[in-house]
Amino acid sequence: MPRIAGVDLPRDKRIEIGLTHIYGIGRSSARKILEETNVSPDTRGGELAEEEIARLRSVIESRHKVEGALRGEVTMNIKRLMDIGSYRGLRHRHGLPVRGQRTHTNARTRKGPKRMQVAARKRT
Repeated sequence: MPRIAGVDLPRDKRIEIGLTHIYGIGRSSARKILEETNVSPDTRGGELAEEEIARLRSVIESRHKVEGALRGEVTMNIKRLMDIGSYRGLRHRHGLPVRGQRTHTNARTRKGPKRMQVAARKRT
């Protein structure tokens, strides 16, 4: 099982798909990396030779920000938005959708489960 950037890549999947298990690498980045390293996209993860793994590892580590470094950068960017008090930062702080989606209905993923409203009591 090849290990690149601290992630065990699946043995049974094509390497083009297996590389997407690394945080920060999607399908298009995976294709470009494989093209640079002259590795066939149809090769399975378990069939990779040691030299191919070494080439993939060197390209990913030198040219791409992945895993912990990328997660830290994203977190710091969000924290910066919250610190300067921008609109997007306030939306992050309040746990609401950031990119202009409606909140009157929907947005349950960001807002959490619906809270029960207390019904108005009749006065006697």
